[in-house]
Amino acid sequence: MRTVEWRDDRLFLVDQRKLPWKLEYLSLEGPDAVARAISDMAVRGAPAIGAAAAFGMALAARVALSDGLVGELLRERLQGAAEMLKSSRPTAVNLAWAVERQMRLAEKVGYSEPGALADALLAEAQRIADEDVEVNRRMGRYGADLIEDGFTILHHCNTGALATVDYGTALGVIRAAHEQGKRIHVLLDETRPRLQGARLSAWELKQLGIPFHIIADNAAGHFMRTGQVDLVLVGADRVAANGDVANKIGTYKLAVTARENGIPFYSVAPTSTIDLSIATGDDIPIEERDPAEVRTAFGHPIVPDDYPALNPAFDVTPHRYLTGIVTENGIAYPPFGVNLRRAVEGSL
Repeated sequence: MRTVEWRDDRLFLVDQRKLPWKLEYLSLEGPDAVARAISDMAVRGAPAIGAAAAFGMALAARVALSDGLVGELLRERLQGAAEMLKSSRPTAVNLAWAVERQMRLAEKVGYSEPGALADALLAEAQRIADEDVEVNRRMGRYGADLIEDGFTILHHCNTGALATVDYGTALGVIRAAHEQGKRIHVLLDETRPRLQGARLSAWELKQLGIPFHIIADNAAGHFMRTGQVDLVLVGADRVAANGDVANKIGTYKLAVTARENGIPFYSVAPTSTIDLSIATGDDIPIEERDPAEVRTAFGHPIVPDDYPALNPAFDVTPHRYLTGIVTENGIAYPPFGVNLRRAVEGSL
């Protein structure tokens, strides 16, 4: 199953708002629809939204072609689509990475032949999607070496096939260990306020036949202190040059608690998520979402609408709390300032 897939001249996305109750696909034919799907979290997860945005740029070129745009008008249309897509969710760097990769290709191909440009952008979007699957499988192989037979792994949010084009990052590591025949058990943080762990990660593990239990976010410390967790694996939405990791809100407190209890804590992220242009996590923009998400439990009110709430979607875990960062080029260990650059260059 691919979360992001091109077929029949349009983009199909798994509508993750409907899971685990229904498996439905959105059919998108323009970049504005892709931007809405990203903003509304119909598609989510840093690699998945990067691939979706790449296809969004291809759709923008196809729409411009049907509108008869060429030359500078075509350039302006694509630049407008690029800015719209990049602004749909600001924290995950894969989004901007994919859009900028498409814009560099557009400049190389040129704007004088709209048909050729539209074809080139579509082919590049497909390459980005296919690369993501291969990258995830490579991360899975490296990361599976961290998991011993009989391990219980604590996982936060959703980092599986649904968060990527296919296979997964942190859940991909768990999947790879399972495919190797290792007996493992997974504790899934529910991940308030949108419950990606309870809804999405549990759905994926159930399909794969991997044993799991859903736990309340506030229960994670109890399971770590009582010796019921061997390893913590999380994803990443952006990794700064020094190794600070921006990830789903709640990650930071897990890392601190893991350190307190002597439990290894790893982030699993492709090198496209490493942003060497940002020195530390303090420079990573943190998305603030609608406070209504906090006042509800996936659409069901739990407090009155006039109760004030705050809803940061991500937090930053300082690099000192990370044991390592699993990439498709190997596992980066401290000093992260040196080894993350080596990971990006493929020289770990």
